[in-house]
Amino acid sequence: MRVAVNLMWCIPGEVGGSEQYLVRQLAGALEARPSLDLTVFAPPAFVGRYTEALAGVRFVSAPVDGRHRWQRIAAESTWLFARTGGFDVVQHGGGTAPRPARRPFLLTIHDLQYRTFPEYFTPLKRRYLDAMIPGSARRAALVTVPSEYVRTSVIRELDIAPERVVVVPHGYEPELLVERTDEVVLRSRLGLGDGPVLVFPAMTAPHKNHVFLVELMATVWSEPDLRLVFIGGSGLADTLVDEAIAAAPAATRDRIVRAGRVSDADKNGLIAMADALVFPSRYEGFGAPLIEAMALGTPVLCSDATCLPDVAGDAAVVATLDRDAWAAGLVEVRRRRDDLIAAGHRRVEAFTSRRSGEALVDAYALIGVR
Repeated sequence: MRVAVNLMWCIPGEVGGSEQYLVRQLAGALEARPSLDLTVFAPPAFVGRYTEALAGVRFVSAPVDGRHRWQRIAAESTWLFARTGGFDVVQHGGGTAPRPARRPFLLTIHDLQYRTFPEYFTPLKRRYLDAMIPGSARRAALVTVPSEYVRTSVIRELDIAPERVVVVPHGYEPELLVERTDEVVLRSRLGLGDGPVLVFPAMTAPHKNHVFLVELMATVWSEPDLRLVFIGGSGLADTLVDEAIAAAPAATRDRIVRAGRVSDADKNGLIAMADALVFPSRYEGFGAPLIEAMALGTPVLCSDATCLPDVAGDAAVVATLDRDAWAAGLVEVRRRRDDLIAAGHRRVEAFTSRRSGEALVDAYALIGVR
């Protein structure tokens, strides 16, 4: 089977968890089916970053950098269309497919957050998504999604037949978690002291809910030696987060560290040393950091929003977005630490990149028999 994958929108480091999701499932697909003939069409920056990591993939650099939406759409409709003839399946990985598009095609929808929280999107972006996603889904031979929550949303919101929407879960690659910066180095460099550390790995997008954690640090998480570390790039709520920290008491500000984007080794080291990974997001299509924390042997405290309870299973403490609930949640995480770590190691066995890749290969096969 010859498969073309459209990642012309995927700018490394700037599109959130969808980048890792697709890279890991493609790696897993090649692991599960080494004979799979995969060609990825992507911006030059993506090709440069992943040529070695996806050694079994044939890469074609797009004539656009992916930063300008209408330029990219024009290239998809002309340059990409001309180069995807003869493939058995074309996968469009960004939730939309161009007109025209080669058929049959598989569409990957990461979430429908723009419908649940339209206030987090500009009017222009909402109009674009509303114009493109429903029609793309209806024309697709099959739609893949990262979780059962998103599957239910797509079926309900876009009126797509249930048999045409399948879950391809996130996967993690154990070898990517091996390199970890030493705890002593991280504590010294980031000024974390000798006390307990909580870590929240997420860009400052509005739905990630950083301000809620700032409020907790100013109230119920008041231990003088407790540190909260934010890691991740700047999003639309970046100024709001800065303002919340600036408005907090001085003793609170001193206990919150904004590390920004860090290396994979630093991220792994911070999560591995933490008392808990805290994840108060209001909306997730999957929530991959939960699985990474479990693999690193770190307990998880997360919200009960969208898919997170299903992803967490019995391997995390799940709490409503309420101050008292999160105060009790941190106490429970510490009390049950050993049990949660053991449950997390069992939980991640269902979320390897190979299993993700196997589910993707099965989706390709479903299109092939239709």
